[in-house]
Amino acid sequence: MSESLVVCDVDEELVKKVKQFRMRKETNNAAIVMKIDKDKQLVILEEEYVDISPDDLRDELPERQPRFIVYSYKYLHDDGRISYPLCFIFSSPVGCRPEQQMMYAGSKNQLVQTVGMSKVFEIRNTEDLTEEWLKEKLVIFG
Repeated sequence: MSESLVVCDVDEELVKKVKQFRMRKETNNAAIVMKIDKDKQLVILEEEYVDISPDDLRDELPERQPRFIVYSYKYLHDDGRISYPLCFIFSSPVGCRPEQQMMYAGSKNQLVQTVGMSKVFEIRNTEDLTEEWLKEKLVIFG
C-alpha cells in the first residue's frame, strides 16, 4: 500500500444512519449518498433520498466527482418474489481528479466493512446507473 493513500474514517452519525436505514420498513427505493470531507478526512452524509428510481438517483450524482451510495432497491424477481436488497454503489467517474479518486478508492473497503455491506458495485460513468444495470448486477445474488 502506498504511503500517499489516505483512508478516511467514517462519521459516527453516518454509521448510525446506515444502520437505521438497513432496518427501514418502507417498501420504496431509497438512497443515502455519501461524500468525503477532504479537510476532515471523513466520509459524511451528503444527501438522503426516498422513493427514488435508479434513473433519478443517477441524475443526482455529480458527473466528475466520486460518491458512495447505499441504495435500498425494490427488486422483483423473475419468479414473482420481491426482495429489498441493500446495495453499495461506488460511483467513480472517469475524469475525476486523481487525488480525489485515490482518496475515495482508498476509503471504499473501510466504509463497506464499517457499514457491513455485501452487495458492492462500482460504476465508472454515472450514465451506467440504470435499472437494467442494477437488475443485471443483482441477478447473481438470486
